Amino acid sequence: MKSSEVNFDYERSARTGLDEVVFAAGKSVDQIAYIVEAAVARQVRLLITRLAPAQFEALPEAHRARLDYCAVSSTARLGATAPLTRAPRIALLAAGTSDIPVAREAERTLRYYGEAIELFADIGVAGLWRLTERIDAIRLYPVLIVVAGMDAALPTVVAGLTHSALIAVPTSVGYGVAAGGHTALNAILASCSPGIATVNIDNGFGAACAALRIVHMMDRAVAQVAIASGEASPLSEES
Repeated sequence: MKSSEVNFDYERSARTGLDEVVFAAGKSVDQIAYIVEAAVARQVRLLITRLAPAQFEALPEAHRARLDYCAVSSTARLGATAPLTRAPRIALLAAGTSDIPVAREAERTLRYYGEAIELFADIGVAGLWRLTERIDAIRLYPVLIVVAGMDAALPTVVAGLTHSALIAVPTSVGYGVAAGGHTALNAILASCSPGIATVNIDNGFGAACAALRIVHMMDRAVAQVAIASGEASPLSEES
């Protein structure tokens, strides 16, 4: 491949708090291999999303050995995850087991950045008791990512039962008029529970990034209060 095909943004984290992540769908194996090689040469971490098993298997053996690959979420990580420094403050809710691949994409993205999460799986509203018996635990988390296909009723119900910031992820799971996730997306957009934010269909990565922006600002707010009260210095906030 030509090196001009890739112009990676290594400085994005300094501007936004989020690294540039490699979206593997549509990329050739040579392009992916080139990006991995460049990251290794610069000794930087890398997260790859939508990396199909066939793409991963076609990479050179040395590249595969360096990558922590998850076939369920179609994600790969180069380098270590950021260390976990606190208890989970983001909960990840999956309506059905069929929604797990999208939920795992969100989980792997959050883990890459050092955020622990609590997963509540298979709690869709078709068996409402599965949600209600866990709702007290769910309410403890300030940020929720709710993943649901079919009619995507779960985000609306959860938003009506919690105070938390809620990011919905419609999935392409469902028969017929589910229309590859469009019905789920429209249901969330038309929700009667106010304050739900949503990302695109199957976009677990995007939901994780939205959650990260929220908790990063939570951290900044705490740091600024500590500085104002004299409990910390501006230098300690930057470090």
